[in-house]
Amino acid sequence: MISLNLSERTDVCGNRTVSIFSSKLAPGADIGVGLTILSIVLLSVLGNGLVLVISYRRRKKMVDSELLCVNLAVVDFLCCICFYPLSILSSFNHAWLGHHVTCVYYGLGCYVFGLCGMFTITAISVIRYLKTFYNLVYAVWLDGANIRLVCCASWLIAAVWSSFPLFGWGEYVPEPYGLSCTIAWHSYHTSFKDAFYVICSFSCFMLVPVLLIVMSQIQILYKVYHFTYALSARGIRTNLRHAEKRLSMMFFCISLGFVTAWAPYAVVSFLFIFHKDNRYMAPGGFVFPALFAKSSHIYNPFIYFYFNKAFRQELRCLLRSFCPRLASNRVGVRSAMGQEGLPGGPHPIQIQLQELGMSGGGVLGEE
Repeated sequence: MISLNLSERTDVCGNRTVSIFSSKLAPGADIGVGLTILSIVLLSVLGNGLVLVISYRRRKKMVDSELLCVNLAVVDFLCCICFYPLSILSSFNHAWLGHHVTCVYYGLGCYVFGLCGMFTITAISVIRYLKTFYNLVYAVWLDGANIRLVCCASWLIAAVWSSFPLFGWGEYVPEPYGLSCTIAWHSYHTSFKDAFYVICSFSCFMLVPVLLIVMSQIQILYKVYHFTYALSARGIRTNLRHAEKRLSMMFFCISLGFVTAWAPYAVVSFLFIFHKDNRYMAPGGFVFPALFAKSSHIYNPFIYFYFNKAFRQELRCLLRSFCPRLASNRVGVRSAMGQEGLPGGPHPIQIQLQELGMSGGGVLGEE
């Protein structure tokens, strides 16, 4: 069993000993990794910081379900602030700083925040699915304190499961390239407890959430397509079709960005579980998926800004308060959604958009 108490091991290329915390990349590649992570941190802190500030300014107009997206912004913001600077400094140092203690701190923290982010994305997709299909049934359950309970449950489950390696179920070790720490995926081969933890981590806390996200989003897009098609067939022209399309595409892009960013890392980790061959452990084969996964922290603010007029308006107001010249463009007046002529009475999609409209166009409301 690999033990982090041993900071050195024999290199297969010679008789010398090499620290497991030293970089396995070339010095120039180390600098490139550090600069890449630094860029991710700066963009994420700026973007998610703006989301949090704007959410606070609009806190009285927000819908309860929008707390999930605020929770996601908190995850991305704090992860970049609390953990990634250690990886950046280690890249410039060409070795992991702090050895065992900081490796456990980094691996535990990133895994907690990673799981919480995945649970939050899954909750967003599932709740969006339930509101689209069964709004009248779940209207009470999906509002108020229950949404806050979902946020708290995401943090609690992530923290509890991530703490198992502290008690001998799995462990946190340096990644193959040496400048980051994560779960020892290859410890599947060492003991029953480690194998159980690794398999459950991959299947229950990675594969199942991804399947829920993908299936929910596909069903939502299918439903929205038929709903808007029904309106078009009846010659109904309202802002409802346009707003619902944009809202659905925003949630779809959030989910797609997260799954796409983490998919390469999941594939490499899966190969790393069952194979000890060097071709699956090559540093270059792990560093690019790991960096691509970290890029998931920067997508969401740009998605909010692109799809959400209320977000852009509040951002202009925020910029105007600091520098009037940066926000001199006239802010458009929000138009009310027309709802006359909707066939068959209240529709779940219509009800959901009415809730967003009555909220005053929160961070996730469209118009």
